[in-house]
Amino acid sequence: MTTAVAAPFRFFALQVAATRRLGPSLVRVTFTGPELRDFHSDGRDQSLSLFLPHPGQSEPAVPLELGDQWWQGWRELPDDVRAVMRSYTLRALRADAGGHTTEVDIDFVLHGVGEDGASAEAGPASRWAARAAAGDRVLLLGPAIADNRAIRFRPPEDTDLVLLWADETALPATAAVLETLPAGMRARVWLEVPHAGDVQDLPTAADAEITWFVRDAAATEAGASPLALDDLRTAELPPAERPYVWIAGESGSVKQLRRHFVGERGVDRRRVTFVGYWRRGLTEEQMREQA
Repeated sequence: MTTAVAAPFRFFALQVAATRRLGPSLVRVTFTGPELRDFHSDGRDQSLSLFLPHPGQSEPAVPLELGDQWWQGWRELPDDVRAVMRSYTLRALRADAGGHTTEVDIDFVLHGVGEDGASAEAGPASRWAARAAAGDRVLLLGPAIADNRAIRFRPPEDTDLVLLWADETALPATAAVLETLPAGMRARVWLEVPHAGDVQDLPTAADAEITWFVRDAAATEAGASPLALDDLRTAELPPAERPYVWIAGESGSVKQLRRHFVGERGVDRRRVTFVGYWRRGLTEEQMREQA
């Protein structure tokens, strides 16, 4: 995501309108606010940056008064004051009769959060999402132009087969992508989630075959190796001359699957989009420092 406030991105001051638990590992938070009238997106895997307050703060601390220099000012704030910044994808938006956005949905993965509350492994965004309530205030850095560079899912016009893989962090983006596929488009989808209760119905007009993989006590943890890899190596894919591949989730898994599609399947690397949403063993701050 961009680290400057520049077209086509801007800040939006929002508040929580509602929350809904989707499964053991997922919660959907709906945000609203008058500034959303200027939010525009073509959806798909639209990337966003969300700024969250620390416990005890009424709103996230981001020095917007610094204009284009907000990033440096934000970095210089004390750790316990500086707003928590996390990257997410847009799950859905709703607009009024005039075409102005009124609400946006973002799905949060509740790492380390169970029915008994947050464990020591839970990150600040997971803890915030688990406690989120109507009226809570956040800042969102998102698009003011519908077709923007933070949308990565871009199949060429001649695509005759779409192949998707995602773990739970990219499940919201995958769901949004499936909703945009045209009727009859052939798609094969592999999804990995922590619990059987995280499996969802994913509406699509495409001719899509969706395979779910559920990690359990005997399986490796998220990011160790994609559970779908063995299945993919033996799967007979529909015949296609111009496939398009989109892979998103833990960086190590994404790299393994990209090698499979390009090296073992012979897919043109120019028709493969791969996005590492997170990296095993690293926080988002550590990933940002290494970028």
